[in-house]
Amino acid sequence: MGTGYLDQLKQEAFEVNMGIVRERLVVLTWGNASSFDRANGIFAIKPSGVSYSLLKWQDIVLVDLDGNVIDSKLKPSSDTLTHLEIYKGFSSVGGIVHTHSPWATIWAQASKSIPVLGTTHSDHFNGDVPCLPYLNKDKVESAYEKETGIQIVEFFKEQKLDPIHMPGCLLSGHASFAWGETLQKAFENAVALESCAHMAFHSLGLKNNIEFPRYILNKHFTRKHGQNAYYGQL
Repeated sequence: MGTGYLDQLKQEAFEVNMGIVRERLVVLTWGNASSFDRANGIFAIKPSGVSYSLLKWQDIVLVDLDGNVIDSKLKPSSDTLTHLEIYKGFSSVGGIVHTHSPWATIWAQASKSIPVLGTTHSDHFNGDVPCLPYLNKDKVESAYEKETGIQIVEFFKEQKLDPIHMPGCLLSGHASFAWGETLQKAFENAVALESCAHMAFHSLGLKNNIEFPRYILNKHFTRKHGQNAYYGQL
């Protein structure tokens, strides 16, 4: 595992960290993205509290699955342990994006899941994007970031949710996490999550009891995902 390989992992994470700013998912430093190389057990993540206007790809921090920083003088994101637990718990995930994007955060602060109301949502999320409950006081005070990741993984397992079919969630009073098989897919899912949150808010303002047919949801999701997908240049 040479220096060039590690630089490539850093550059990938850097590009998406800048992408979430460009897509207006991040204000100030309220967000981070990480890219995971599962074969070597290393992920690259934004350093804590560093302004995006000053961020360079060389600043991206490499971390192993024991939480050890590999080659940086900078501290990794304060959400590193959350990313770590998601990578450990979801074997299919290769990239994670966490932002406090406005519309998704509005739903999170109201402790409400984002309902599936149409085909746009259905193309990315196989059902309502869940909003998880508040962590209890002991977990917040003992190991907040780690417990956040554990909560996400345990919730998905308890609810029998496939993290690739539901590639994101909200955390009550906090914000959103999105992920994917690659960091690029995680980025796309984070953009989609914010857009769906925005549209759902306004749709329910026009009509508060929308009932979107499940069979249309199933059709739109399966034409893009799974063995029988036929959307795009396959």
